[in-house]
Amino acid sequence: MAFVKNCMIRKALLSDLSSIFKITQACGKAMIAKGIYQWNEHYPTRERFQKDVELQELYLFEQKENSIGIIVLTEIIDEEYYPIRWLTPNSKNLYIHRLAVHPEYWGQGYAQQLMDFAENYAKKNQYTSVRLDTFSQNKRNQKFYETRGYQRLGEIYFPKQSEFPFYCYELVI
Repeated sequence: MAFVKNCMIRKALLSDLSSIFKITQACGKAMIAKGIYQWNEHYPTRERFQKDVELQELYLFEQKENSIGIIVLTEIIDEEYYPIRWLTPNSKNLYIHRLAVHPEYWGQGYAQQLMDFAENYAKKNQYTSVRLDTFSQNKRNQKFYETRGYQRLGEIYFPKQSEFPFYCYELVI
C-alpha cells in the first residue's frame, strides 16, 4: 500500500472488479471518441481483471471513496514480447499492463503517480528494467512514456485489438 497526496494505491480485491471495469470501459469510450481504437469488446475483459486480481498483480488508485485508476505490475513476459530486442536480458524485469485513469481525472497527474509507484516498486524490488507497450495510434501515451525516459524498441501486434501495431518500451532501472 502506498499513499500519494491524499490518495492510496493498494492491491485490488475481487470486490473491486465492478469499479475497475467501469474505469476501463470509460477509458475505452473516451479513447474511441478521440479516434484511438485501442480497447474494445475483446480487451480488456472482466475475466482478465479477475485473473490480475487473483495473481495479486492489479493495483487500484483511490482518492477517498473514488476509484481513480489502475495498473498491473507483473514479472510474466507475454509471448508477443519475445521477438523484441530488449535493452536488458529477459530476467528480473517488471512489466506494466492495463494502466488506466478514469477520463474524469485525465490531465491531473494521476497516470504520472501510478508510473512513479510502478518505477519505485521496480527499484525497491531490484528489477533491472520496466517494460510495457502502448498503442501506435496513441501519440499522447508515446510522448508520456518517452518523457519519462522509456526507449521505444520495436512493435508487436494484438490482432483482436487492432490492425495497427503496439510499440514496446523499456526503462532501465
